[in-house]
Amino acid sequence: MTASQFDQTERLHGLDGLRGAALLLGVVLHATLSFFPAQIWIVADDHTSVWASGLFFVIHLFRMASFFLIAGLFGHMMLKRRGAAEFIKNRLIRIAGPLAAFWGPAMAGIVAVLIWNASLHGLTAADAPPPPTYDWTNIPLTHLWFLWVLLWFYAALLIGHVVVARLDRNGALGRGMDRLAGGLIGPWGPLVLGAPLAFALWFEPNWIAFFGIPTPDAGLVPETAALVGFGLAFGMGVLLARRRDLLARIETWTPVWLGLALGAGTTALMLSGGPTPVLTPMTDPAAKAMTAAAFGVATYASMFAVVGLALRFWSGHSAVRRYLADASYWIYIVHLPLVMAAQAVVQDWTLVWPVKLAVVVVGVTALSLASYELMVRHGMMGRWLNGRRVPWRHPAPRTAPVAAE
Repeated sequence: MTASQFDQTERLHGLDGLRGAALLLGVVLHATLSFFPAQIWIVADDHTSVWASGLFFVIHLFRMASFFLIAGLFGHMMLKRRGAAEFIKNRLIRIAGPLAAFWGPAMAGIVAVLIWNASLHGLTAADAPPPPTYDWTNIPLTHLWFLWVLLWFYAALLIGHVVVARLDRNGALGRGMDRLAGGLIGPWGPLVLGAPLAFALWFEPNWIAFFGIPTPDAGLVPETAALVGFGLAFGMGVLLARRRDLLARIETWTPVWLGLALGAGTTALMLSGGPTPVLTPMTDPAAKAMTAAAFGVATYASMFAVVGLALRFWSGHSAVRRYLADASYWIYIVHLPLVMAAQAVVQDWTLVWPVKLAVVVVGVTALSLASYELMVRHGMMGRWLNGRRVPWRHPAPRTAPVAAE
C-alpha cells in the first residue's frame, strides 16, 4: 500500500485488527502464568515449562506498547474530528465508565477464585494470611489498570492539544513535531525511544527485569518507568496521527525492526536470567544498565514491527477481524477471573501443559465470545463499549410463490 492510500478518511483496518489482537492476547498471556517454572501466580499447575514463560515474555514485550501506540493514534484522530468536548464525553463513557463499573465485579471474581482454589488444596480461612491494608498507593487495579493509565494519557493529550493550539500560531511547533515523527521511522527509532525507557528502568529501584516495563496494576499513581515506556508509545501514536503518510514507511522498515527486536529481545531475556523468571530486583548497576538498554530497544523495535505486519497483512476489510476487534474489549474486561477459574480446573490434569493451556485459552475465549454475542453486541452494552449497537439479523420473510398463469 502506498503512502497516498493512507488518506485521512480511510479506516485503518490493520491497526483496528492489531488493537483487538493485543487485547485478545491478554487471555494467552495470563493463561501462561500457571505454567511458569517458578511459582508467581495464584494457581500453580502441576506441569510447568520454560516455554510457557518464554511465550509470556514474547507477548509481554510488544503487546501493551503496541496497544498504547494505537490508542494515541486513534485518540488524536478522534480529538481532531470531534473536538475536545465530544472527546471528553466519549472517553468518560467508553473508558472511565467501564473501569468504574467492572472493577468491583472483577475483584470479586478474582477473590472468589482465590478462595475456591485454596479450598481445593485443603486450606481454610484460618490458613490465610491477614488481609493487606489498602490505600491510594497500593489499591489493586487488576488487569483493568490499562484503562486507568489511558485516562492519564488522554488528559495529557488534551492539555497538549490546548497548549499547541494557543502557542503555535504560525505552525512552527506542529511542523517540528511532524519532522520528529518522520525522523523516528527508521532503524534508529527504537534506539531513540528506547534511551529514555532504559534510563527509567535503570532508576526503578525494585525492577524485576524479566517483566520489562513494570505493570502499574497497584496504586493510583503509575510507576515512572510505566509512564515513560507506555507514554512514549502513546506519544508516537499521536505523532503518527498527524503524519499518516508515514504508515507506508513503517511497512518498509518492518523486516529491519523484526531483526532488531529478535536480537535485542533475546539479549534482554538472557540478561534478565533466561526463560525461568528471576523474581528478585537487579542490584548490579552495570548488568542492570545493559539489561535496561536491551529492553528499551526491544520494546519499541517489536512495537514497530507488529504495527508494520498488521498494516501489511491486515490492511483490507475482514468481517471476522472486525467482529473480533469489537468483541475484544468485552473479552478483555471479563477474562481474568475466567482464566484463573479455568487454570484451577485443569491444574491437576495429567495432560501436557500445551494441551492444558489450549483448553484454558479456547474455553475462556469461547465463553467470552458467547456472552458477548448474547449479552453485549446487540444491546445497550454494545453501544456503551463499542460505540454502536448491532441489531439482530432476522431472516427475510418468505413470500408465497406466484402461480403460473
